[in-house]
Amino acid sequence: MSRSYVGYLRHCVYAAISAESDGVVTAETIRNAFLRTEEGFTALVSELWSTRPNVATVGSCCLVGVICQQTLFVANLGDSRVVLGKKVGNTGEVAAIQLSTEHNANLEEVRHELKDLHPHDPQIVVLKHGVWRVKGIIQVSKSIGDVYMKHAQFNREPINAKFRLPEPMHMPILSANPTILSHPLHPNDSFLIFASDGLWEHLSNEKAVEIVHKHPHAGSAKRLVKTALQEAARKREMRYSDLRKIDKKVRRHFHDDITVIVLFLNHDLISRGTVEEPPVSIRSAVDH
Repeated sequence: MSRSYVGYLRHCVYAAISAESDGVVTAETIRNAFLRTEEGFTALVSELWSTRPNVATVGSCCLVGVICQQTLFVANLGDSRVVLGKKVGNTGEVAAIQLSTEHNANLEEVRHELKDLHPHDPQIVVLKHGVWRVKGIIQVSKSIGDVYMKHAQFNREPINAKFRLPEPMHMPILSANPTILSHPLHPNDSFLIFASDGLWEHLSNEKAVEIVHKHPHAGSAKRLVKTALQEAARKREMRYSDLRKIDKKVRRHFHDDITVIVLFLNHDLISRGTVEEPPVSIRSAVDH
C-alpha cells in the first residue's frame, strides 16, 4: 500500500478526533479513522477498476499507536505487533509486554473466529504447504484494502486468477475493523517497539526488548533489523554478508519484509500533554 495512505490514515485520525470528540482520542474515533481509510481505498479501487483492476488485490496490515491524556491506544489490523518495554521496579531489568492482538490464520483462535463467522464454508481456512491461509490465499484475516476478499464485485475477471474464488462471495471474508487496546501509561513504561511480522518471525518479544534496553537509544530500530536478518541468515545456513548481497526482489524468499519503529517514552511531556517530536528510531529491512 502506498505511503500516501499512511498519511491518509493519519489525516482520518485527526479529522475523526476533531469532528467527533472535541480533540479527545477514544477507541471509536480511531475505529472510525480506520473505516474511513478503508472506504477511501475502496473508492480508489472502484475508480481504477477499468484501467488497473489488480489494485483490488493490494492490501496492508496496519498498526497505530496514539497517546492521549496519559493513555496509549493501540489499534491493529493484520499481524504487525507492538511490544512495551517496562522497567521492573529498581532491578534494572525490563519486561516485555505485548500490547496488540494479531489476525493471522496460523493462530488457532483466529481460525476458530473465521469458522464461527462462516459456518457453512468448510474451506474458509486451508492448510497449504504447512501454512494456514484464509480461503487458501492470504494469511491475515484483517487488513486495509484486499477488497477482492471483501466485495464480490471485485472478485472476478480481470484480476489475477489466483485471487478469484471458485464460489460466489455472499459476505465479506476479510475485515477492516481493528482490534483496539487502551493502556494507561505508567512511569515505568520505558519504550515501545512497533514492528511488522518479519521482525517477530526471528526475534521473541523478550529478545527484542533486551536488545533495545541494553544498547544506546540511537540506532535501536536498525539494531533490531540487523539482528533479525542475522538470524534469518543463520536459519538458511548462510552468512549475513551473503544475505545482504541478494537482490531485494529475491530476498523475500529468504525473509519477510521488516519495518521497525522504536519509541522512547518521555513521561514529563506526556503528563503535561505537550506536543513534541519524541525520541524515535525507525528502520526498514530495505535499508539493509
